[in-house]
Amino acid sequence: MKVEIISIGDELLIGQTVNTNATWLGTEFSLRGGSVNHTTVIRDVKEDILEAVDQAFSRVDVIVMTGGLGPTKDDITKHTLCEYFDTELVLNEDILARVRGFFEARGREMLDVNVKQAEMPKLAKVLRNDMGTASGMWFESNDKVLISLPGVPYEMKHLMTERAFPMLEEQFEMEAMYHQTIQTQGIGESYLAERIEDIETDVRNNGFGLAYLPSASQVRLRISSERSKLNEEKIESYLSQIEKRLPQYVYGREHDRLSAIIGNWLIKNKKTIGTVESCTGGAIASEIVSVSGSSEYFMGSMVTYSYGLKSKLVGVNMTDIEEQGAVSETVVLQMAEGGRSALDVDYCIAASGIAGPNGGTEDKPVGTVWIGIAGPNGAFAKKFLFGDQRDRNIERTVLTALNLLRCEVLKIKK
Repeated sequence: MKVEIISIGDELLIGQTVNTNATWLGTEFSLRGGSVNHTTVIRDVKEDILEAVDQAFSRVDVIVMTGGLGPTKDDITKHTLCEYFDTELVLNEDILARVRGFFEARGREMLDVNVKQAEMPKLAKVLRNDMGTASGMWFESNDKVLISLPGVPYEMKHLMTERAFPMLEEQFEMEAMYHQTIQTQGIGESYLAERIEDIETDVRNNGFGLAYLPSASQVRLRISSERSKLNEEKIESYLSQIEKRLPQYVYGREHDRLSAIIGNWLIKNKKTIGTVESCTGGAIASEIVSVSGSSEYFMGSMVTYSYGLKSKLVGVNMTDIEEQGAVSETVVLQMAEGGRSALDVDYCIAASGIAGPNGGTEDKPVGTVWIGIAGPNGAFAKKFLFGDQRDRNIERTVLTALNLLRCEVLKIKK
């Protein structure tokens, strides 16, 4: 089954909104056996919609269109599709009742424009939206399908999952591709490929797909099979080989998060954690507490940007700061040890660096970061050179610090 995604909206074209709908749809179709061959982004203009639908139907079996179904006059998708499929809008009493109930439940007045949202194309199958007021639509023509959905991500996902995908599975043969992903941190794509060259060769020689998916300080490694789950056991063996070879870098599978993995370990072992941060400004703490239940093990954080607070709050020696600089092994070790004592925690992460884009020197260029870990077995610190982009440097520091802690508590040599 070949699929094309058509995303409607000027906000997508000018970069005001990121097209997360296309990303999610591409992932879901690949998991379910659909092949997304094209993704198109267009204006909410009749001529553009008609042209895009014509072109898409010439090359795919299914079109999924998102956006343009709101109650305002600039949302013209429904009217344009009526013209394309030579049909007309009729009031759908069931949808009208649902829209009215939606507003009543929220104590809000229902406007005339909202009544129009219950007008649906006569030839379309209505996809009931339990999350909002804009219903989805299913059109069929010459054994091909067009699905029109609202652009609000959680409404679109609901309609695809609960309505559209079950209907597609009845009408088309959909054999899902099977794949598994492992998550790595702290090793670049080329270095990872070099370390697993023999495994990768065997993977490809046996007809499996292997993809490197890099992001800031992380690389996801995906192995896939077009024969659904028939090769699940073989793929698992490849992933296990990689995990055993690179335990200092491989931290989880699929959608695992370092902060959640560490949190689970802390809960299981009844340990606590805190942070003392400079260049990250609390970002490490923020990632830790993004995990539900983190109050069981996260005790607190201190953001010590100034020299004075480093000394006052966690006892860093001012002479060491003046002689060696705040971005140094000596200072970050004192931050970690002092934070562990002040916060009364089992483990403390400390970070001090030059996030940029200013502040770098010849000896300490932008991207220089020291990360310290203090725990029951003592303290250690490591130096990193990340790069010249502030946001990425902060993100890399957060992930690197969490992986250092993971290796420490699991006794993995890093």
